[in-house]
Amino acid sequence: MKTAAHSPTEALAVCQHCGTNLAPGQLDFCCAGCATAYHLQRSLSEAAPQEWSAFVKPREDGSWELQLAVEGIHCASCIWNIESSLREEAGLLEARVNYTTQRLRLVWRGEPAEGDRFAARVTSLGYRLHPLAGSAQEDSERDQQHLLRCLAVSGFASGNLMLISVALWSSTAESMGMATRDLLHWLSALIAIPALMFAARPFLGSAWKVLRHGRTNMDVPISLAIVLATGMSLWETVHRGEYVYFDSAVMFTFFLLIGRYLDARARGRAKSAAAQLLSMLQGSATILEDGARKVIPLEALARGMRVLVAAGEKIPADGYIVKGQSALDTSLITGETMPQVASVGTRVFSGTINMEAPLEIEVVHGNDQTLLSQIVRLMEHAEQGQAEYVRLADHAARLYTPSVHALAALTFLGWLFLMQAPWQVALLVASTVLIITCPCALGLAVPVVQVLASGRLMKRGVLLKSGDALERLASIDTIIFDKTGTLTEGRPRLTSAYHTDAQLRLAASLAVHSKHPLSRALLAAYQGPLIPLEVSEHPGQGLQSQYQGGPVRLGNRAFCQVPETGQQGLLEIWLVDGLEPPVLFTFADQLREDAKAVIAALGQQGLSLHLLSGDRPFVVESMAKALGLRQFQSGLTPVDKCEFIQQLEATGHRVLMVGDGLNDTPALTAASVSMSPSSAIDIAQNAADIVFQGHQLAPVLFTLHTARHATRLVKQNLVMALLYNVIAVPIAVLGYVTPLIAAIAMSSSSLVVIANAFRLTRRSGDAL
Repeated sequence: MKTAAHSPTEALAVCQHCGTNLAPGQLDFCCAGCATAYHLQRSLSEAAPQEWSAFVKPREDGSWELQLAVEGIHCASCIWNIESSLREEAGLLEARVNYTTQRLRLVWRGEPAEGDRFAARVTSLGYRLHPLAGSAQEDSERDQQHLLRCLAVSGFASGNLMLISVALWSSTAESMGMATRDLLHWLSALIAIPALMFAARPFLGSAWKVLRHGRTNMDVPISLAIVLATGMSLWETVHRGEYVYFDSAVMFTFFLLIGRYLDARARGRAKSAAAQLLSMLQGSATILEDGARKVIPLEALARGMRVLVAAGEKIPADGYIVKGQSALDTSLITGETMPQVASVGTRVFSGTINMEAPLEIEVVHGNDQTLLSQIVRLMEHAEQGQAEYVRLADHAARLYTPSVHALAALTFLGWLFLMQAPWQVALLVASTVLIITCPCALGLAVPVVQVLASGRLMKRGVLLKSGDALERLASIDTIIFDKTGTLTEGRPRLTSAYHTDAQLRLAASLAVHSKHPLSRALLAAYQGPLIPLEVSEHPGQGLQSQYQGGPVRLGNRAFCQVPETGQQGLLEIWLVDGLEPPVLFTFADQLREDAKAVIAALGQQGLSLHLLSGDRPFVVESMAKALGLRQFQSGLTPVDKCEFIQQLEATGHRVLMVGDGLNDTPALTAASVSMSPSSAIDIAQNAADIVFQGHQLAPVLFTLHTARHATRLVKQNLVMALLYNVIAVPIAVLGYVTPLIAAIAMSSSSLVVIANAFRLTRRSGDAL
């Protein structure tokens, strides 16, 4: 886009990115989009602090806000490092990092340029910053690919090392010979050292970054254990010793990478959902200015502007129709599939689609105040709430690093001075303590159950997108259902039978010329040949043609001149053919075939069930009665749904939200856990923690049963893994852990955890 926003006579400079003339008082860019594109072309790792001033936004209370993407966050302690460092800055009101989407949000009073100082504080800690509109999603995908490669290398090396270790564990140096044992040790070193140099980079790189700036995180003891175990093993190999732990170091790295990769995938999906929502707030709009058409960025839309929206285009801003009449697809906002007739004076919202005829709209809210932008803010706020929940567990995580380091250091000093052991032995025991505090059993306790649960659910068409979704699902006490597309199939079907085959054929021959959902449903109900007709469409009203010498119409009551009967809530189309009596075609959005049985089964488990919908009261009440739901609300906006969930959670309830539309997206994100059918729009699926396929609702019940069983198994595995630690750590400190004992203990604890997890696959009786 290269449009001149101002005349050359007014301009003082030219946009550094697109060449547009700039008016007096403007910055170095013509719009925020150009500023973003300009910054992305530069090396952000070496960006000067003042570059971030272009992204500072004013707030209504007079403060300033800056939101940036943070690269380099690997664990929850990174969040604590950034936030605790920023709290030392004077004038900063708020500094929050969202762990899920890795976004930094800064709020302060004073000058906009102070944001550069705060951003510089973050980069000084070893983290990189990006604009939100930048390549954060691409960076996330690259990180996942890198972790997957590291995982493959460590897994391949672990398999080969275990083959060698079997020979070492099952024999002694005397029986196999010193030369053979040394050869196997050197073969292990040749496999392990290159593998660790590549596969352990995510941990080693993260630890090095924070240590350079005098900080620490969870990757520091992990890296220290890997380095000491490998270094000691190499030392023992060179000096023909027997304490060689190459296999343990590589397997330790392999299992840690599994958890790191699963976490990166979950956060990548969350970033994708946010990126898709934000993309809907970007683009361009055509406005009328002094009688001439002009294309401007959506960010430049302001109150009072006249916007032209062609048929098939999305409405770019909230406003009122001042010219034209059409039908609007409001499904992204309301979740309802039926188009709404819109004419002069009708209120419209950004994100809805103009289906039939051109419209002229007067803007009442700019791009950052539209209903769609409110949905985006609600999602970000809800995501931040979940990040706060994650950080509660981080208090224990912050104690882990100093505790492990202190225990290992005390072990080393105790053996060196109290036991008067050689420094090699003391260091070996200390490194053993570092490793044994994160045994394979503890690393497998959760991932094995997650993998088995994911596989079991996948066979039933259920996809997990969040690593802790099942844990959160197991604790719910309230379920909220959306109506259209969730409890129903989301598409109308012809239900009336008071018409002849000839009348259905004529109606279908007219309906084929329209994209209206009821026209498509009418056409789907007819399977025969159509009548060739020349049809004219009246936007928001119906279709008209000539048939057998007379006029024929298909449309709403008013268009077909059918008197009102007082009926309400019906989806209907009328056919008028000359002097013949008008023919009524009625439609209904069908319930999922097992919806009633699933609702009844969930109710028997003592769960509180709610139906929230943006549809009309009559329709919602009828459906609630058909399903046996006592708690229902109609006519709700996305904000209403989100506030309802927040009120429930504020009183201690754990909420599952099941929805499928953009209007459900804030609620899906705000709930404790969320599910969405595969027929949902992409944004709803990305926002949901769980996606289920098929035309039935049974996966909701099946997933809940699986989650509760999986959570019980995870708790049992953690108890067994902790018991292993309680027993193994003192033994390691006392120096009684030999390679054979360590191998037996590690293998036994892992086998016990895996065997317990496999009980999940024998679970039966979950089907309706």
